[in-house]
Amino acid sequence: MTVPEVEARDVPADAFLLDVREREEWVAGHAPEAVHIPMTEIQGRVDEVPADRKVYVVCRVGGRSYQVAAWLNHLGREAVNVGGGMQSWEGASRPMVSETGRPPFVA
Repeated sequence: MTVPEVEARDVPADAFLLDVREREEWVAGHAPEAVHIPMTEIQGRVDEVPADRKVYVVCRVGGRSYQVAAWLNHLGREAVNVGGGMQSWEGASRPMVSETGRPPFVA
């Protein structure tokens, strides 16, 4: 199955952004409006992902998000992989926040 992909700089500001990284990665730095559901939990929490709009899936570099996007598409959802993941997000100077009180970074 081919999974659509978009560059981090081209993710719309009002997109539903699903971050599938692990908790430690999320805490270090993430997009402010992202929804966090780790890849290891996605099957049990899929109902938290909207079925009526496009979902942009992101991880650290794009591998895990590709797998989750492929699975969501297999379920009939419309999912797009964010190419290069949060590393590309940071490289494109897209906004980031952390949960630590320190400057955000991609862990």
